[in-house]
Amino acid sequence: MKLEATTKTEKFDVQKHIIASIRDLINLKNLEPGDKLPAERVLAEKFEVSRSNVREAIQKLELYGLLKSIPQSGTFVANIGVIAMNGMIKDILRLEDPDFKSLVETRILLELKTVRLAALRRTDEDLKKLKATIDAYSKKVLNGEDAVQEDLLFHLSIAKASGNSSMNTFMLIITPQIITNFEKYHVCDKNLAQKGIEEHQAIYDAIEMKDPQLAKQKMKDHFSELYQYCYKD
Repeated sequence: MKLEATTKTEKFDVQKHIIASIRDLINLKNLEPGDKLPAERVLAEKFEVSRSNVREAIQKLELYGLLKSIPQSGTFVANIGVIAMNGMIKDILRLEDPDFKSLVETRILLELKTVRLAALRRTDEDLKKLKATIDAYSKKVLNGEDAVQEDLLFHLSIAKASGNSSMNTFMLIITPQIITNFEKYHVCDKNLAQKGIEEHQAIYDAIEMKDPQLAKQKMKDHFSELYQYCYKD
C-alpha cells in the first residue's frame, strides 16, 4: 500500500521517509560516488510511495549536493564520502518544515541581496522581462483582480537578473509556498496593491539606472508591510 500525502505535514513526513530510505539503500548496497541509484519507478515501488514524491526527495538531495541527476542517464551518488553523506542526511531529517513567517523573512533577506546584484548586472533583456511582469501586475490590479502571482513573478525576475543561480534557486523553492499562504495569513492588505504598482516601478527605475543602493532602499520601502508582519512582536 502506497503512502499518500494528503496534507502539507503528511507530504513533509513522506519526503523524510523517502530520504531516510535512500540513505539506507546507499548504505545497504555500499554505493560509492558515481554509482547509479535505481530508477524513480523502482524506488517508488520499493518505498511504496508515488513517483512524484520520490522525484521531490531526489531534487532536495540534489540541492544539498548529495545526489546528481543526469538527463537520460539517471540519478547518481555525488562525490562525497559515506560518513559525510550520512551526517548531512541526518541533519536534513532534523529540519522542520518552515513556517510561513520564516519563509517571508528568508524572502526579505534574499531579495535585499538580489536587487543589489540585479542593479549591477542586469541586461537589456532582463529589463524587458521585468517590465512585462510590472505590466501584468498593473493590469490585474487595475481590473480589481488578485495579483499575488504576478507580484511574485516580478520578484523572481529580479532574482534571475541578479545573475546568481543559487539565489535564484532559493527564490524558486520558497515562492510556491508563499503564493499558497499569502491569503491564508492575510499578510498584505489588498488596498496596498495599487501602491505596489508605484513601488515596483521605483525598483525597476533603480535597476535600470544601475544604482544598487537605491534599488535596495526601494525594495526595503516595498517590504514595509512584510517587515511589520515579521518583526512586530
